[in-house]
Amino acid sequence: MGAIGFTARPSFAQSIVRYPIPNSTLPISQAVELPANATLIYLSGQIPPVIDATAAPTSIAAFGDTQTQTVNILNHIQTILAGLDLTLGDVVKMQVFLVGDPAMNGVMDFSGFMAGYTQFFGTAEQPNLPSRSAMQVAGLVNPGWLVEIEVVAVRP
Repeated sequence: MGAIGFTARPSFAQSIVRYPIPNSTLPISQAVELPANATLIYLSGQIPPVIDATAAPTSIAAFGDTQTQTVNILNHIQTILAGLDLTLGDVVKMQVFLVGDPAMNGVMDFSGFMAGYTQFFGTAEQPNLPSRSAMQVAGLVNPGWLVEIEVVAVRP
């Protein structure tokens, strides 16, 4: 798990300015400033893969809890980016849609999301932090999905 195969691109990376949130330890940027020559790549929202094919296809058991779904989605995003010759370090914006977890009385499991997210962002191997929004939504297409993530990456 995590940012496997991350390679820094110092020349372009130095022209991207990531502004930290003042007086905060949240592993996100308050803002990200890109150079005029940056090419943006928008990835569609990604959803979790099935982890238990024996579970009902619309159940949370088929996809896992919020942390498991987050990790699996970020691994998939990492694979998509690699196919585009990009890494998670190139992600500059992230939107996260979290469904209320029935096991938490219908409240989104933000801690579970963060436990998965911090395996990929703000690590020694991958310190680049995107600007990010996380919100609770009424539902996603499949009732078993607790997480959907879309990202914008920049091509050096």
